[in-house]
Amino acid sequence: MRFACLGSGSRGNAWLVEAGATRLLVDCGFSARETARRLARLGVAADSIDALLLTHEHADHARGLAGFAARYGSVVWLTHGARTMLQAMDALPGRVREIDSHSVFALGDLEITPVAVPHDAREPVQFVLSDGRRRLGILTDAGHVTAHMEAMFSGCDALAIECNHDVELLRQGSYPPALKARILGRYGHLDNGTAQRLLARLATDRLQHVLAAHLSEENNRPELARRALAGALGCADDWIGVADQERGSDWRQIV
Repeated sequence: MRFACLGSGSRGNAWLVEAGATRLLVDCGFSARETARRLARLGVAADSIDALLLTHEHADHARGLAGFAARYGSVVWLTHGARTMLQAMDALPGRVREIDSHSVFALGDLEITPVAVPHDAREPVQFVLSDGRRRLGILTDAGHVTAHMEAMFSGCDALAIECNHDVELLRQGSYPPALKARILGRYGHLDNGTAQRLLARLATDRLQHVLAAHLSEENNRPELARRALAGALGCADDWIGVADQERGSDWRQIV
C-alpha cells in the first residue's frame, strides 16, 4: 500500500492512494487538467484512477471533481449532505454513489472507513483507508477534536494530519476578523497545537509516516508544524513530512 499528496492547502487538495490493483483519489480540488498533470508527476495516468472519494463540498476539495469524473469516467463516492450541496451548486458529477458517514465500505482492494468530523460543511467526513493489513488516516479539515476522531485515527500506520495555522500568526495576520473567527471556531480548522495534542493521544506505535497537511501559506510555517507534531512523538523534526501546496509529496510506501 502506498500514498502521495498531489497538493494540500487553501488553493487545492488531492490525495492518491494505491493498494493492489486499486487507485483512488481522495478529493479533487484542482482542475481536471491540473490534477492529471500532478498525477503524471507521480507516474500515474489519470484514466487509471478507479474512483474518487470526496470529504466535503468546499471548492478547495471539490473544484475539479465534476470535470475529472466526466473526462475519465470516474465514480464519485460522497455523503448525502455533500451530494445535496453540490447539486444545489450545479456541480454534481454524473456518476455518484452515496456513503454513510459511519459505515465501512470496500472499493477494490481497499476498505474505506469514513470518519465524521466537525467542519462548516454539509455532512463532512475524513477517511481511514486499509488494505487489510495497514491503515492510512487522512484528516485535513476539522474545527476541533472529538472522541470519535481519536478512536478512528488511533493505530494508523501512516497519518496525514491538518496543521492549518499557528494561532498567534493567524491572530496577528491580515485576515478579516470574520475569517479569523471562522478558522479559529469549532467548525473551522485544526491549529498546530491542537494537532499536536491529538497526535499525542493516539496509539502511534505503528506509525511509519506522518505528514502535516493543509498548511495556511500566510498563517503557518512548515517548521512550526513539524516541530509541533515531532513534539507529540518525541522524534526529530525532519522525520515529519509536510504536504506542500505546489509539490504535494512523493510516494510514501506503507510496509
